[in-house]
Amino acid sequence: MLKHIYPLTKRILSYGQSLSLLLARLAVAYGFYEPAMQKWSDIDSVATWFSSMGIPFPTLNAYMAASTEITGVVLLTLGLFTRLISLPLMVVMIVAISTVHLAHGFAAGDNGFEIPMYYMLFLAIFASFGAGKFSLDHLLFGDEQ
Repeated sequence: MLKHIYPLTKRILSYGQSLSLLLARLAVAYGFYEPAMQKWSDIDSVATWFSSMGIPFPTLNAYMAASTEITGVVLLTLGLFTRLISLPLMVVMIVAISTVHLAHGFAAGDNGFEIPMYYMLFLAIFASFGAGKFSLDHLLFGDEQ
């Protein structure tokens, strides 16, 4: 009986795949929006903060992080070059975890690495599976997206 139910269930649930990817992309893009805007609103303070943490070339890295995040917001929202933008955003999350969040443990409430880790996992899904059918990637590149 399970042998017959599973394929049917899989087929029905697969209809939600592209919608799930769209909603996940929008949620992650929204999560990057505020930090990106905060960085851009006072990039000099971000560079000073990066310097205090020992990040090399703090001004350059502040601009790179802010640029990557805001570019990620736009591209994830549109579903454009989703696989490509996911990789540098994952690097931003690795740096954030290792320089800011790791020392606070896991819990998000304690400024731990929980939320950046979730973002990184979602970005890994986007890098692996693409943006789905509700995206410019699908419109431009079809199923090869």
